Amino acid sequence: MGLTALAPISWGTTYAVTTEFLPADRPLFTGLVRALPAGLVLLAVARKLPHGVWWWKAAVLGALNIGAFFPLLFLSAYRLPGGMAAVVGSVGPLFVAGLAAVLLAERPTVRTLLTGLAAALGVSLVVLKAAGALDVIGVTAAVAATASMSAGTVLTKRWGRPDGVGPLALTGWQLTAGGLLIAPVALLVEGEPPALDGRAVGGYLYLALANTAVAYWLWFRGIGRLAATQVTFLGPLSPLTAAVVGWAALGEALGPVQLAGMALAFGATVVGQLGPRTTVRTRVRTTVRKRAGRSSAVARGHGTPRSEAEAIASRRPV
Repeated sequence: MGLTALAPISWGTTYAVTTEFLPADRPLFTGLVRALPAGLVLLAVARKLPHGVWWWKAAVLGALNIGAFFPLLFLSAYRLPGGMAAVVGSVGPLFVAGLAAVLLAERPTVRTLLTGLAAALGVSLVVLKAAGALDVIGVTAAVAATASMSAGTVLTKRWGRPDGVGPLALTGWQLTAGGLLIAPVALLVEGEPPALDGRAVGGYLYLALANTAVAYWLWFRGIGRLAATQVTFLGPLSPLTAAVVGWAALGEALGPVQLAGMALAFGATVVGQLGPRTTVRTRVRTTVRKRAGRSSAVARGHGTPRSEAEAIASRRPV
């Protein structure tokens, strides 16, 4: 869990890097430069390509987690005031809980739903500021980005990985597929790439390598080891990190309301990592069933289960 948490913490720096280092109003180009170079680097390191059904599965996951998510995320960040994009993104645990119930048979509990609402409320207290009318395009993009990433997280958990393929290769497949999806759209909508100065080049290098290649590898690695809801409840760490970076590096104020929101959102993140209450009870029932099955095997094998008797016989000298 600790390594997985580094991913949203890294993503929390995206807001500051975007506003301070990158050219304005280029969400598609920014998504492309963030995804495709990182994907190609990971492919070169992993040296594994998809095979069979994983060609289309990697394309679907790449579209949901990267190809659609990145442009929508940057579009909402450019158009929405006062951290509203982060607030909409903080409802991701509720999206994942609903999708996990359908696709993973993970029934959402009352605690999960209340914790998700608490996380969204905490993030709202941290990042919302007084602002004018909300931009309809920005709000729509933020909701679509959250839904896309949530669906990608659940499908990544459902499909797992093919035999012999690690999270590094799976991450490279998705980043490359997502980057290739963004490329023609960026060219048609935004035209030629903008001129980049040294600050912009440094910002894009950071986003592509640390913020994307490493962070998404940790994220997809965590999806393979944790429940889908546990992973997504780490998401609020991103806007919390953004608030801390804004305070430390950009001189933004953190008042009592923001601090209370940070405590609430962080508490929801911790609670979201707890296993379901039925876990211990389920383990007891499983142990009882295993012991009952073993007793039946002993009875059938006259004191030794058949598999163990055969193993002993195979080791007996002739």
